[in-house]
This record gives sequence, C-alpha cells and structure tokens, in this order.
Amino acid sequence: MGKTLAEGQLFARPTFVQVREDRSDPDGPTRPRPCSHRIVTSLPPPRSPVAREQGSATSARIGQRVLRALVESLTETAVLVSDRAGVIRAVNAVITSWAPRLVAGRVLAETAPAWLTAADASGTVTAHGGMGSRQVTARRAELPGGHHAWYLTDVTDARSTDRELRLAHGRAEFLAEASAGLLSSLDPRTCVTATAELAASRLADAAVVVTPPDRQRLRLTRAVAGRPGVEECALAVDPAEVPGLPEALAGSPPPPPRRTDPVRAPDWLLPEDFGAPVSLLVTPLPGNGVPAGALVLMRRLGGPFTVEEKAFAQVFAARAGAAISASVLYTEQARSAALLQEELLPPRLGPIRGTEVAGSYRPSRETLRIGGDFYDTYPAEESDGESTVVLGDVCGKGLEAAVLTGKIRNTLSALRLVETDHVRLLTLLNHALLNTAHARFATMVLAGVTPLGRGQVRLRLTTGGHPAPLILRVSGDVEEAGTSGTLIGAVPDVRATTFTTVLQPGESCLLYSDGVTEARGGVTGREFFGSERLKTTVAGCVGMPVEALVEHVELRTTEWLADRPHDDIALVGVAAPRGSVRVR
Repeated sequence: MGKTLAEGQLFARPTFVQVREDRSDPDGPTRPRPCSHRIVTSLPPPRSPVAREQGSATSARIGQRVLRALVESLTETAVLVSDRAGVIRAVNAVITSWAPRLVAGRVLAETAPAWLTAADASGTVTAHGGMGSRQVTARRAELPGGHHAWYLTDVTDARSTDRELRLAHGRAEFLAEASAGLLSSLDPRTCVTATAELAASRLADAAVVVTPPDRQRLRLTRAVAGRPGVEECALAVDPAEVPGLPEALAGSPPPPPRRTDPVRAPDWLLPEDFGAPVSLLVTPLPGNGVPAGALVLMRRLGGPFTVEEKAFAQVFAARAGAAISASVLYTEQARSAALLQEELLPPRLGPIRGTEVAGSYRPSRETLRIGGDFYDTYPAEESDGESTVVLGDVCGKGLEAAVLTGKIRNTLSALRLVETDHVRLLTLLNHALLNTAHARFATMVLAGVTPLGRGQVRLRLTTGGHPAPLILRVSGDVEEAGTSGTLIGAVPDVRATTFTTVLQPGESCLLYSDGVTEARGGVTGREFFGSERLKTTVAGCVGMPVEALVEHVELRTTEWLADRPHDDIALVGVAAPRGSVRVR
C-alpha cells in the first residue's frame, strides 16, 4: 500500500486488505490480528459508450416487456399506459374490448373519447364519461419515467341503478302529491281539473281528460305544461276519431295504454296553439265500477312513450280515475240526500183560516238538519171545518229517526182523511207502527183547530206519551192542557184523553217537544231547563204575537244550552187571529 498503483493495476482486479482487532485485553493496547472484514480498494473498469447504449436499450426492451406483461395480466380492470408524449405504451384486453381503437403505439388524443383526452391533457386525477355502451370512471396514476396509467372501471350498472332509484323516488313523490291533490276535494270538476294539470306537469307536454258523453257530448278538460289554467268544453264529436278512446270511455278492460298515430289526432282534441303532437297516448281512467273517463297524453318533442312511461301513466290514471269516480258518487249521493232531507224536514207551516200559527225546529245535529222531531199542519177541507196541527217526537236521533218520522207524517196525512177522532186516529197509527220492522216508538200531540168567529179559536188537544201543551191566557196565566196518553208504537193498546178549550183573542197555545224541557245547562251544565222554567218563559210572552212567543222560547232554550249538545227541539204555537199568519 505504500507505492502508487498503475491505472491498469487499479482496474485489473480488486485488492483486499484484511484487518483484525485484538480485544482480548480490554484495557490493553489494540493489536492487529487477522479478521474476515474485506475492504474494496479497486473499482470495476468502466464500460465503453457503445456498451452503455446497448445496455440501456436492452434494459428498455426488458422494461417494456415487463410493463406490457404486467398490464395484460390485469383481467378485471381496464388499464391504459401512455408516456409523456401522449403515446399509448400498453393496454390490456379489457380496455381493447371496450374501445378497439385504443392500442399500443397510437396517440391517445387520436383514439380515446374526448372526455378521456381532455382529462389526460389537463392532468385530471379522475374523470367520468361514456365508452361505447358503457359508463366509465377513470383514475390516473403516475409512473416512473414520465409514464402514467389510466385505470378504468365500468359503472354502467351502478349508475343505471342509481338513476332508476332516483326516478322511482321522483315518481313516488309525484304520486303522493297527486293523491293529496286529487283527494283534497269531492267536487268532480275540481278533480278533473287537477288530473289534467298534474298529468301535463309530469307525464307529457299536454293532457286532456275526456269524461263520458252527456247528452251526446264529450266533455274535455285540456291542460298544457307551463300554461296556467285549463280549457273546458263540451263537444258533439265522435270519440272513434281517436284510436283507443271509445274503449277507454266504455270502461272495458282495454289493452295497456295505446300509442296512436299523431296524424290521426283530431283538431278538437288538441289544446289551443299546441301544434301537432309527435306522440300521443290514450289510457282509461277506471272508476269504482263505473268508468270515470279517459286520459290523453301528448308530446310535442321526443320519441314515443316508453314501456315504463306507459306503466306509470296507468298507475296515475288509476288513482285519478278512482278520485274522480268517488267525487261523482259523493255528489250524486249528496244531491239525493238533499232531496230526501227536504222531504223529511218539518215543512213550512201552511196558513189556517182564522188562526195564527208559527213553528221552529232545531235538530240535534246541525250538519244533518234532520232528526226525530217533526210537526205538520193539515188545513180543513171546508171553510168552517177543523184543521189539524201535529207535533211529534220519534225515539232516537239522526237519519234513522228521520226516516220513521217521514213514515209517520205520511201515514197521518192519509189517516186523517178517514178518521177525525183523535184517539181512534192514534190507535190506527199505533197498529201501523207495530207492523213495521222499526223497533222504535213515538210520542205526539194532536191539535184540532176550529175558528169560532169574533177572534175565538176552539182547540181539541190529545197527547200520546207527549208533554201536554201550555196555554197562555190574556191574564198572563199559563195552563197545562189536561190530556195524556200512551206511547205510539210501543204497546198494542193505546189509551189517550182529549182536552178541549177555547182561545180568546190574544191567547196562545204552545206545543213543544221534550228537547226543550230536557235541555241541559245552567251553572253546572247538567241542570234541566224544566217545565217550571218553560212556564215562566211562556208567561213573559203575554200579548206577543205567536211568532214572538215561539222565537222567545227558542232563544231562552238556546241560551240555557250555551252550545252544549242537545236533543231535537221542536215548537209550534197556535193563537187566536192577529191579522196575518207568518211562517218561520
């Protein structure tokens, strides 16, 4: 090591110096000893430039083969590798099956989809786009030597599922909104209008609701998306001009919604200024046993309605048809009920010659308007004959009681023509009620009214299980008519007594139902209005017209109730003449 080595000797072969340290005496001096450590004191000879280039080329070829082998070994993910110049260096079979133009050696920008080319040029890490029929997500990864790889994943199914879920969610929300809107009204016209507007807003560019013909006329309700309001008209046209419309209107189980030739859509079907549709769909509006009509959907742009759109239109049409049908049924029933109510309500009291008459009726259920209390007047056939006033109370409340009330009124109207004696009349009525299926009874009071001249009126009063009438004299005294009797329709034998009296001018007789005396109120809300309070109220009406008497008693009873629940209340006043008869 002490002399200088020649350059040739330096690169001839390595020279090693072995050194061993003696550590047998930790405290003594270190002494060299043989050891196995080797120190390189020479370098390998350098290669020539040609050798270096050949080695680099060989390494590059080996690297390319390894890279391609590595990329091609990936069979579940599409992989593409390009260099800094944008040349594709390696692809695997997966990406080739997606895009055959993407092959090694070609320029990426000339063969890849535009979205991938843009992402590659901008250095974007992730990108999304279409590749053939697939939806693809691409992720970039940097590699040594200026190379980078794109890993592409097929997300077609995932995106399709997500799109279907969003579409289903949107349709469910629409159906919920549509149901709420359609069921918010029981008016048929409102339901039809809502159907047309909802369909135009979501299912098509325009919608027409066609309801079954009325007097040979089709009623059309047209709506256009984005246009406020609807167009309504009734036309004498032939529905056969629109294929599928007659079947839908007939309510026969037609085939699924039908796509017709837009050219065959007649002008009367189209909304104003809508233009010619490119696609038209007819679907029935099924009702509850009765067809509610048909729904016609139209598009100005786009292709025909898809299978999914047809199915969705059917679902909406089923809900709309049910709502329209229910509203029509409700309207018809309400109209029938109103007619029946008019027949079952106590009538306007007709005039009785030489007598003042007034009446008042308040049902227990204000919304129903009918109940178990009733009254009626039957004027005499002859000028000097006896007229009849009746006030009664059927056991129960509401519609069932009102039905029996109507039957009693009709029966009395017929019986009084053949029987004038009150007791025999009540006996005949009792037999009639016992022979019905109604397990109900009634109470009533009959008043025979005969003018005597000079302002006097003779009264014959007979009760059947009913509170006795009150007579208000001009002196202010209140008398209870001396009549009583058994319930009507409860037992086979009827017993009753008749009381006769004469009303002097200015005197009155009050017929009332037990809804007055049994009205609960007062401080506790449980105290009856009672007979004594009623007599006191009547006594305070001395000198009043009979209309004022009835009104005052009703007012005091109403104040006593203070909006509490109550039974039916009926009042009829009969008085000596005071000039004219006023009916309330």
